[in-house]
Amino acid sequence: MSPRSFSNQPMPLAVASVFALGTLAAVAAEPEYALTIYSSAQPGQLNPESLHNYGAALPGYALVRDRRTLRLTKGNGEVRFSDVAKRIDPTTVSFASLTDPQGTRVIEQNYQFDLVDGQKLLQRYIGETVSVDQVQGQNFERIVGKLLSASNGLILMKESGEVLTLNGYTNIQFPSLPGGLITRPTLVWLVAAQQGGDHDAQVSYQTQGMTWWSDYNITLAGSADNCQMDLSSWVTIVNQSGGSFPGTRLKLVAGEVNRAPAAAPQAVGMMMKSARAEVAEADGFQESALFEYHLYSLGRKTDLPNNSTKQLELFPMANQVACQRELVFTAGPGPWHYYGAPVTDQGFGATQTGSVGAYLEFKNETANHLGLALPAGRVRVNQANRQDGSLEFIGEDLIKHTPRNETLRIKLGESFDVVGERKQTNFRVDSNAKWIEESFEISVRNRKPEAATVIAREYLYRWSQWAITSTSGKYQKRDAETIDFPLTIAANGEAKFSYTVRYTW
Repeated sequence: MSPRSFSNQPMPLAVASVFALGTLAAVAAEPEYALTIYSSAQPGQLNPESLHNYGAALPGYALVRDRRTLRLTKGNGEVRFSDVAKRIDPTTVSFASLTDPQGTRVIEQNYQFDLVDGQKLLQRYIGETVSVDQVQGQNFERIVGKLLSASNGLILMKESGEVLTLNGYTNIQFPSLPGGLITRPTLVWLVAAQQGGDHDAQVSYQTQGMTWWSDYNITLAGSADNCQMDLSSWVTIVNQSGGSFPGTRLKLVAGEVNRAPAAAPQAVGMMMKSARAEVAEADGFQESALFEYHLYSLGRKTDLPNNSTKQLELFPMANQVACQRELVFTAGPGPWHYYGAPVTDQGFGATQTGSVGAYLEFKNETANHLGLALPAGRVRVNQANRQDGSLEFIGEDLIKHTPRNETLRIKLGESFDVVGERKQTNFRVDSNAKWIEESFEISVRNRKPEAATVIAREYLYRWSQWAITSTSGKYQKRDAETIDFPLTIAANGEAKFSYTVRYTW
């Protein structure tokens, strides 16, 4: 065997040929990969600029299915399988011969992960003879001797007995790769096969270091009274599993898939096999149901190299989606949160300057050019500038997993030209009779050059039992603790209203 060498500079060690793949050899040519990636990433959780720092901490995992030809001999024999992801969960590995499933079984499995590196080679060769190259001016000097130590430099003993300490060197040559060291994580099976020869086999396992998430881009058009938008959607896939998967069939699972603290491999693997959907051949993703989740299958093969981030279109762009723009004025404390007793403090939320939130709302239904199962993600909204037509960013929000026929509500920001206040005008409390009576006056001003429609939202936060006893404007009960006053305010105009609420307990 020719000598192996390395330098104390970063170096590739091409030692794959060291693997005589045991008694039985895996024929690694043209593997067929299929990946199903599960994600627990919350929308907006991951910072794309620092993705390289996540690694095994990525909130997700993948089920890898690797189909290829393995050459087996009749009887019991060893198979070494080294094309696995570095972050594999070895307890989830499943091996199956598709050629002879009844007559082939794994009776023992080992996972070897003692990967070769320069320091391990040095430690393994303590007491053995190595060759070290050292720079001497413009020339290299080769020093041959027994390696006595590899800590804080090298200590060599020449044949003459002379001992040298080397703190700098350019290359070390070893006579061979020591047994037990490997270049890639390797699965070693003891396989019992009734039929010898080439077998069409499938290996499946779970690996950490993979995740995906969704991003949505909205282009807003039309006016406040005639709101329309275009919606595009993308998925970002991150592979830091320590394995590359060229030409893979890709599936993404959206939904909250429960995992036990200790991995239960066959449960997920068998679920995927039994629930696998036949998806029409298409370029993009096709959505289908999977148990209580949604499965997105890419209709073409794609490459997922290790340490890569890939973006793929999730759905074709949806055009002319009807939407609704809404301005909501709020000034009081939030909804009642089940306090232990009624809030009798007069100063609580008495007078406050409010804010006017700008919202975008649309229905996720077929009649509105959508009707899609939308995975959780970040929604970015842009609008064309009236001056030059260029798209400008106007806000973003996060959405949860959203099924068909639901309404999505996106908060874009705060209105610049609509402002208002909320003022307490009366407050009475009778703790013996167990009631509170409170009155407010709300003023909302529109400084736009055109009329504006605003909803003034009031939270009834002092207690759960309430009734509106008087009001100067119409209101709508939104839920058990919220009422809305719809307002139409003229350009550069103001709207005022008042109401009284009585709480009892």
